[in-house]
Amino acid sequence: MAMMTTKASWKAMVAGAAALMTMVAASLPANADTLEDIKKAGVIKAATEMQFPPFDFLEGDKYVGVDRDLMDEVAKELGVKVEYIDLPWTSVLPGLEAGKFDLVIAPVTITKERLARYAFTLPISEGTAALMKRADDDSITKPEDIAGKTIGGGKGTSQLGQIKEYAAALPGKVEFKEYVDSNQSYADLAAGRVDASVNSYPNLAYAAAQRPETFAVVLPPFGKTTYFSWVSRLGEKDASLVEAVNAALLKLGEDGRMSAIHEKWFGKGVDLPKTIPEPSF
Repeated sequence: MAMMTTKASWKAMVAGAAALMTMVAASLPANADTLEDIKKAGVIKAATEMQFPPFDFLEGDKYVGVDRDLMDEVAKELGVKVEYIDLPWTSVLPGLEAGKFDLVIAPVTITKERLARYAFTLPISEGTAALMKRADDDSITKPEDIAGKTIGGGKGTSQLGQIKEYAAALPGKVEFKEYVDSNQSYADLAAGRVDASVNSYPNLAYAAAQRPETFAVVLPPFGKTTYFSWVSRLGEKDASLVEAVNAALLKLGEDGRMSAIHEKWFGKGVDLPKTIPEPSF
């Protein structure tokens, strides 16, 4: 009888403890949102791939580019410092979903599929897909001339997806080589191992301007007009962060800092939408 009483008492204690824990948990505030966590820590963790000039790249061991300059200014508006994290492109969005950092500042093309999965900021640049060829290659003068040729592009990028869709309608079969980063694609293009490289027009225009004797952009761009944005997680926890970043980006646009950064890297200012545009694909 004593044994049964002890067991009963133990069960009652466990049940009571569980109930108490539930009450305590209910009395605690819900998880503070991401922006509150960032401001408490004084640091925002921002991830990108530092192999994507002029947006993100290394000069020696120094991280530079459009996104670095913009994020430095946004952080000033938020009143925090930035911890920059360098990852391969294929790890950037999965790392965001896993909660390893707060914001992806690698320029991400706004697409319908991604809008359903991530929270996008306002655009930070145009991102229309285009092609780059060797400067001395007269066989490619317009996008459709890639029929029967080999194209290099970044693995998992929307630009590679767009060129595959575009090429499917051409009369000659187009082969594709996929790369971990754009620099590898450009190196193979210069060496003649591919006939053209696909990327966003701003990336290709920058690369061609750095090496005009080697590369030339194929005009007009074959892709539909698209934009690059930064990305956060969907949900209430991250909503205030996206709102704060958008407010900061609008302020940069209004006071001229955005234009100055674009002129520094692109040679001209860029007129960007003040809302998230509806993607065409």
